[in-house]
Amino acid sequence: MFDEAQKMVLYSKQAADVAPIASITKLMTAMVVLDAHLPPDEWIAIEKSDVDQPKRTRSRLMVGARLRRDDLLRIALMASDNRAAAALGRNYPGGDAACIAAMNAKAQALGMLHTRFVDASGLSSENQSTAVDLARLVQAAGGYPEIRDATTSWSHAATLADGRVLEFHNSNGLVSNKTWTIGLSKTGYINEAGRCLVMQAEIAARPVIIVLLDSWGKYTRLGDANRIRRWMESVYTQPAGVLLHSAGGPAGVQAGS
Repeated sequence: MFDEAQKMVLYSKQAADVAPIASITKLMTAMVVLDAHLPPDEWIAIEKSDVDQPKRTRSRLMVGARLRRDDLLRIALMASDNRAAAALGRNYPGGDAACIAAMNAKAQALGMLHTRFVDASGLSSENQSTAVDLARLVQAAGGYPEIRDATTSWSHAATLADGRVLEFHNSNGLVSNKTWTIGLSKTGYINEAGRCLVMQAEIAARPVIIVLLDSWGKYTRLGDANRIRRWMESVYTQPAGVLLHSAGGPAGVQAGS
């Protein structure tokens, strides 16, 4: 957990370990797509190549469905839809390979030296990073209004080219919890990565970045986030500039942050 205002780590656990990051990847996909300044209203069709064959993840976007690029971006970020992310990467200038190259180049430029991307959706376990690097990713992604808005909205209705409307919801249940002040959010899950969550939030009047990787249970990452918040609100009384080590951190937190 990183205090953005004080530029200091408040709590860490295995923060330098390299691990799969699943759909946290989609934050980088969104950044390079936005950096390319592509037409947001361009219609893009979901193709067979966008379908996840190895893991057979589900999607409500059927092959042949046509959506605007800005809707695909929002659906990829909010609902963590893999076909939406794959279509965005495929329609990047130069195709998917160029998109992945841009993602890796941007990671290096941001100082994410232990990060590697091999696909736009995060389905590959070879998409890897560390909690330290992901804090940098969240900081950078927070500079994009489109990403902040998409990841903190609870629902979105996308109109397909044929007039059908599909409603999507945020994959992070904390976004609908009014006791949280969240500026950016992204979940991730594949078997190899476990349940992951990154957030930019305000807790105890401090802007913080929370990175939770490899939570073992379906709701553990949300429980860990709530435990971190309660810990900060109840015991964080040290003056700014004091580093809190893991021994004094929130009890019961399973994932590194």
